[in-house]
Amino acid sequence: MRLTLNGKTVSTEACSLFSLIPNRDNRVLIVNGFQTDDDLPLADGDCVTMIPKGELPPRELLESMMAARHSPGVFEKVKRARVGIAGLGGLGSHIAFALARTGVGHLHLVDFDTVEPSNLNRQCYRIGDLGKPKTQALAEQLRDINPYLLITCDCVRVTADNAAALFGKDPLICEAFDAPQAKAMLLDTVLTACPNSILVAASGMAGYESCNTIISRKITDRFYLCGDGQTAAQPGCGLMAPRVSVCAGHQANLIVRLILGETSP
Repeated sequence: MRLTLNGKTVSTEACSLFSLIPNRDNRVLIVNGFQTDDDLPLADGDCVTMIPKGELPPRELLESMMAARHSPGVFEKVKRARVGIAGLGGLGSHIAFALARTGVGHLHLVDFDTVEPSNLNRQCYRIGDLGKPKTQALAEQLRDINPYLLITCDCVRVTADNAAALFGKDPLICEAFDAPQAKAMLLDTVLTACPNSILVAASGMAGYESCNTIISRKITDRFYLCGDGQTAAQPGCGLMAPRVSVCAGHQANLIVRLILGETSP
């Protein structure tokens, strides 16, 4: 029968996982997206991945290994995708991490700011990143996840004058700003000046109320909104890591669904 083994098509007489891979020491075995320690039966067309522990493999093999835990057919589509992320704070940094781990091939990171101590309560930065531009610090971390990602960085403040030029080539854009005025500006720009782009925005993720109130909604064919829609940051209700990261997860998951052709939130 014919199988896919570590991303390559092979012919084999092996009828079970252990007969296909007799030497299993220090290896992770994945069959059709499921990690297993059992001698599973194999069928024609199965996808098997064998991952040596503690090694950085070549690009093709690493991509195959990362894709092995995805649902079938997902990785090739996300690998071809390009996503813009406007703002690299609590939302944007978590969105970027999720999309990088999913295998999105091209991430466009946009932020003008540098990492400072108050960012550490909810953003994907470390003490060693303090003082660095957020674009640089985040790109360095993402390349530690996957050194083969294509990352484009623009360390610039997004304004009504430059937003269309910055994001016009991004088919999918995540809005991850703090200020309501900046959110509204980007929405207006994308819907009026970027006709080939879809915006996934966020509103309402402050405090520590139930995360179950954070939802994803489709507003128009080109505009989706995540959050509870009402809990804004204010005195006594700050931005905290759990709800911010949950909202970022909604945005990242919506982006993946859109890449895969799903249009419902």
